[in-house]
Amino acid sequence: MAVLTSRFADGLAVGTDLVETAEAAIRQALAGLSGRPDLVCFFICGDDADDVTRAGQRAMSLVSGAHVIGCSATGVIGDAQGVELRPSVSAWAASLGDAEVTTFALETLRTEDRFVVIGLPERGPEDKVAILLADPYSFPTDAFVEHSAEVLGNLPITGGLANALAGRDSVRLFADGETYTEGAIGVILGGPVKVSTVVSQGCRPIGPTMVVTRAEDNLLLELAGQPALARLEDIVSGLGEADRELVASGLQIGLAMDEYAERHERGDFLIRGVLGIDPEQEAVAIGDVVEIGRTVRFQVRDAETADEDLYHMLDEHVNTGGRVDGALLFSCNGRGSAMFGSADHDALAVRDTLGPIGVAGFFAAGELGPVAGHNHVHGFTASILVFSS
Repeated sequence: MAVLTSRFADGLAVGTDLVETAEAAIRQALAGLSGRPDLVCFFICGDDADDVTRAGQRAMSLVSGAHVIGCSATGVIGDAQGVELRPSVSAWAASLGDAEVTTFALETLRTEDRFVVIGLPERGPEDKVAILLADPYSFPTDAFVEHSAEVLGNLPITGGLANALAGRDSVRLFADGETYTEGAIGVILGGPVKVSTVVSQGCRPIGPTMVVTRAEDNLLLELAGQPALARLEDIVSGLGEADRELVASGLQIGLAMDEYAERHERGDFLIRGVLGIDPEQEAVAIGDVVEIGRTVRFQVRDAETADEDLYHMLDEHVNTGGRVDGALLFSCNGRGSAMFGSADHDALAVRDTLGPIGVAGFFAAGELGPVAGHNHVHGFTASILVFSS
């Protein structure tokens, strides 16, 4: 059932006939709008790439006069619920008034010494946000997002890495009538549209904040003047049994985004995974390259912490962001039932805090969103694009 609003609406349908399912989801979303659609997004979970392609093409054919983007997924979100690993389609429709909507498709060309991404529109003075859906197997999303400021300035990028039940070579991307089997597609929104981003990384700090005093590539060699591994062992030895189990199941590290803050607490860090240890060098390997002088803090993640973090950040947004009309939700495919025991968790959290608005999205293989004004690719994160009035 679509959520009725004046400007935003969503639809969700489940069924083995993906073309019929796509039709149902799109029609639900369109029926919920008071005005004509300016942007439609849809997300398709299906067992067969050809079925996904046909469903996406049918979905695009139903949207007349609007810009449209979509992708394949291993799960979809709509109607305040999530559906994982079953044939399903979610759709989201928006009436954006005088907002500027520019869709694009990106491809990567290899030169002698680097990759070049082509197809990105020039940044406009009134651009507010970019939504990016990328094939993780063919598009260098991490490098593109990390260097996006060089061509897009401070333009926020949100979205996610598409995926598919059949894995590699079955990812599909859709934009304005075209189907793509690689690269990335997206849309830039500008003009009189009020948007903001919420990125919930769902982690809790453990131990003290420390300055990196020696590092090499992604190896932390010294923290606060002592071997990094020794520092980590001291922290773990002081934890309770429950937190030690969380460390063993997947330790994280936070990179402080504001080196000049007096304190660094939850939400002040860009979260990256701890990949392993090097006993010979007494080093800790992490999923990023960190400069000497950077402030870091080890982190753990569990369902309770992730739940608390998401609700906290959404409540904070409600208290500062004004009335919310609609949202797009990009949730990690490691969240949902794998983390919370229910695929509905993130969708219900958005409904609980932002109200009965038009919300849809998908379970992504990586989520895009800004932290402290810088765009990043995340994992185990809920990245939300919020539309307000």
